[in-house]
Amino acid sequence: MTLSPAQRSELLSLARTSIEASLPTGERAPYDQPPLHTDLLRPGASFVTLRVGEDLRGCCGTIEATRPLHVDVWNNAYASAFADPRFPALTAQEWTSTGIEISVLTEPERCEVRSESELLEVLRPGLDGVILQAGARRTTFLPAVWEQLPDPRQFIRHLKLKAGWPAGYWPSDMQVWLYTTESFG
Repeated sequence: MTLSPAQRSELLSLARTSIEASLPTGERAPYDQPPLHTDLLRPGASFVTLRVGEDLRGCCGTIEATRPLHVDVWNNAYASAFADPRFPALTAQEWTSTGIEISVLTEPERCEVRSESELLEVLRPGLDGVILQAGARRTTFLPAVWEQLPDPRQFIRHLKLKAGWPAGYWPSDMQVWLYTTESFG
């Protein structure tokens, strides 16, 4: 789905409202309003990234589209501000200097590769988000991570480290999916 400027604006407004409504208590504010743009009722997967200056302040999201996009953004905005385990809950003071970026994911496509070297051959740096899964562990990097890790081998190795695997890990049951995002903020 390609979002119009008005749809992007509505999603950014929803993310801001979700966080602002939760700042006083830190509890998720209820949300049950229909979106202004009916296309946002379609299932969608999103990540909401918060930054203070250039520093990451929270990033949570969903990989699979299981709920309406506007609800997904509302919930992920809350999670990024108050439930990202890497950070304490966002404070009202921090909120005044926090930027929001929303990434809407395409449906992940299975990538049939048998090794890291095969993945590196098909990977499109700067464009592809990657999901790796082996056993019960699953991890992803959004395409935006290419800005910090532009070398494909380092990108994949850091993704494996994020999952708690050794950098050289590639078990026989490794599964890979690729996706792209439409990001704005």
